[in-house]
Amino acid sequence: MRAFTIAHSGARELGACPSALPDTGFLWLALERSELETDTATWQQRLQDLCGVGLVDLHVSDLLNAQLPSRYDYTDSYDLLVFRRLAAAGTANGSDTPPPPEPTRRSGPPVLRRIDTSPVGFVLFDRVLLSVHPSGCGVLVQQATRLLAAGAADHRPALARTLPDHPAELMLRLTSVMVDAYLDLRRDLTRQLDHWQTELLHPRTRFNQWDRLLQARMALHQLDEICEDQRTAIQGWMNGLELPTDKAAKREQELLKLRGRDVIEHIERVVHHVRRLEHNAETTVQMHFSVQGNRTNDIMRTLTVLTAIFLPLNLITGIFGMNFDSIPLLHSQRGFWWAMAAMGVVAVGLVLVFWRKRYLERSGR
Repeated sequence: MRAFTIAHSGARELGACPSALPDTGFLWLALERSELETDTATWQQRLQDLCGVGLVDLHVSDLLNAQLPSRYDYTDSYDLLVFRRLAAAGTANGSDTPPPPEPTRRSGPPVLRRIDTSPVGFVLFDRVLLSVHPSGCGVLVQQATRLLAAGAADHRPALARTLPDHPAELMLRLTSVMVDAYLDLRRDLTRQLDHWQTELLHPRTRFNQWDRLLQARMALHQLDEICEDQRTAIQGWMNGLELPTDKAAKREQELLKLRGRDVIEHIERVVHHVRRLEHNAETTVQMHFSVQGNRTNDIMRTLTVLTAIFLPLNLITGIFGMNFDSIPLLHSQRGFWWAMAAMGVVAVGLVLVFWRKRYLERSGR
């Protein structure tokens, strides 16, 4: 568990969970899912002391569920947001440790294994943000380092202004970091699919990685669904914001909506890119089978032309192979050469005819 107090004066990490709220600013409590699972009653009591209300049992189950999709829910006292992040090592910020067996590892190329995800839960009170992370969450480490660096020195007011003013703003910053990890994943997915497209369309390559291509299409479809759930969750939270009355609160809400729209725009970029990759993969497979069909047609056309050339030669051979005594040229000394000349003229003539009709050309030229 890590606890932080965040105010305009700076951010400070506490050694333990406080028993009361700070005089200014707000409190961020970040804990791992296993901590909440093993000590649920204690955390319920801490929230009761800090905020005057505990979590609903259904929401506790949602926070402990490692397979829950991104979703948004609310009560009169707090908002609940579950947001799925990339779970594989090194995808979020390069510092993730391998997570416990929450998500099931998939087979295939390493780029497909990186699409495994794990949920991060946010419970948003007026002055408290409770975040529940999987073990070894690099998003938590990255954001905590930024906060402490921004509030470490009092002589850097410009850097201190980057501190969040509200628990909701901190929550949006954390979700933005997770979405940026999906944006970084696009390059690896594009590179992998481009490699397969090159192999599919190469005329001298026998593509035999259909299982991996199928896994890639399934992974892209899963990533599309994950991003759609993320967008629905963020949009639901934004729609649930209450309309403020005073000017300062209205300004604060506009800034929150601006950050929320920025997160949604990043998610939409990921969705657009994923759908484009799915379309490209489908188009490449269709082009591959079209090329294979054209190649088969070329082979069959060549065999047909060769058969048509040798049919008259077989006819001449069959005629001179008949068991008759009075066949012309059969007993002549020059009969063999006349037959060979006739077969050669017929063969050359047919080749010229087929060449003129372009039966002997490749369709790719």
